Amino acid sequence: MTKFLFVSLALCISVVGFHSSLVDGNFVKNMYLNWGTQHSAFLGSGDDAMLALDRYSGSGMQSKSSFLFGSIEMQIKLVPGSSAGTVTAHYLSSTGDKHDEIDFEFLGNVSGQPYTVHTNVYTQGGGGREQQFYLWFDPSADYHNYTIHWNPTEIVWYVDGVPLRVFRNYQSEGIPYPNKQAMRVYSSIWNADSWATRGGLDKIDWNESPFVARFRSFRPRACKYDGPISITQCATPTPANWWNSPVYSQLSYEKQGQMNWVRNNYMIYDYCKDTKRFNGWLPGECFKPQF
Repeated sequence: MTKFLFVSLALCISVVGFHSSLVDGNFVKNMYLNWGTQHSAFLGSGDDAMLALDRYSGSGMQSKSSFLFGSIEMQIKLVPGSSAGTVTAHYLSSTGDKHDEIDFEFLGNVSGQPYTVHTNVYTQGGGGREQQFYLWFDPSADYHNYTIHWNPTEIVWYVDGVPLRVFRNYQSEGIPYPNKQAMRVYSSIWNADSWATRGGLDKIDWNESPFVARFRSFRPRACKYDGPISITQCATPTPANWWNSPVYSQLSYEKQGQMNWVRNNYMIYDYCKDTKRFNGWLPGECFKPQF
């Protein structure tokens, strides 16, 4: 029954719900469905994708290639209506216990409440660098661009070209930075009602399922990993490695202004201000400029 539901749903969306224009990335060429395959589909000519969650399973996809530095863009239309307890994710990750990871996670809501954008960075298996924001628009009403720009100098999280946060490379001062491990791109939707919405107080209403997130315009404009030699090659400031050019080494004054606007008006959690959590000993990067 579940398989029939989602095959039918995929066919329906491909006919009436999706259309593509100026799509730069093709999911069939660049990604594959890595779990919950009965709850997911590439649509049309492969330029669109849908991932769904019901009480039996969520679903996910990952890139065929791994990357070391670059710009990873995805347009996402989040689950509409009451999505409390669900998480839709778009992130980069390596593998293993000492993995690196750069996260966009979208925490579902009770109808009428804003989505929470959860961001995090893992280095050598260690995370705990969460910053959270409300969005200033309804992310379920239309597609919006979510971009992770990652180079040897800094990581920047963008929403429709507006930066939410920056994590700069202070490795020379003993602060870990993800610059040695290649990462693949992952997108998924899954059940996180133990923590996602108001700390787990709002559970998933399965009567609202299936919960469907939609994706298009995947653009991995990044350096494909080709073994250890790529650690040097992908970090070299050459014209081909445009993500390493000086213009991407620091936010412009205009972009700094946009980021300050977001942080002043829509930021709801910053680990660098959570002194109770760290018993007064905040991580070293909290005392460094992040722009």
